[in-house]
Amino acid sequence: MAKISFKPGNMLYPLPAVMVSVAGQDGKTNIITIAWAGTICTNPPMASISVRPSRYSHHMIMETGEFVINLTTADLAYATDYCGVRSGRDVDKWKEAKLTPVKSDIVRAPYIAESPVNIECRVVETKQLGSHDLFLAEVVAVHVDDQYMDEKGSFHLEQTRPIVYSHGAYYDMGKKLGKFGYSVRKKS
Repeated sequence: MAKISFKPGNMLYPLPAVMVSVAGQDGKTNIITIAWAGTICTNPPMASISVRPSRYSHHMIMETGEFVINLTTADLAYATDYCGVRSGRDVDKWKEAKLTPVKSDIVRAPYIAESPVNIECRVVETKQLGSHDLFLAEVVAVHVDDQYMDEKGSFHLEQTRPIVYSHGAYYDMGKKLGKFGYSVRKKS
């Protein structure tokens, strides 16, 4: 198998496609779809998002230092795409995407009721890196949909049919291939 040299660029795909809800100082809210989101740290729990300064939501995050990461599902794929291609300057994404804002416990930004997981975040550092600003944030609250909890108190995200983004397309996640450590477990 031959390798072809490719132009430098970010080829780290697939990525989670998340809807990030924000609120400005004036009380206006918006939703932005982001594929550049990630986990930073377990203790304290931290996450990150990267946002272009030209995006309507950017100034709201800068004003309040808060946002909510809302995980997406196959059922939310249309809304996820819509919130990524329309600007909150021009449309009310909540209304047009038929999403329900819910008052968060700690941050000003509402979370999305239809999302199975909502992660309230407070920015601790902003890094201006070029095309995007990186917001490093502490997770201050998490909400999960109880219909995906089992009798032992475990949450089953896989049952929500989470989606990912890869090279301009959204994908439903496939079947489970193994559990962490399965490559070294003794066979029964």
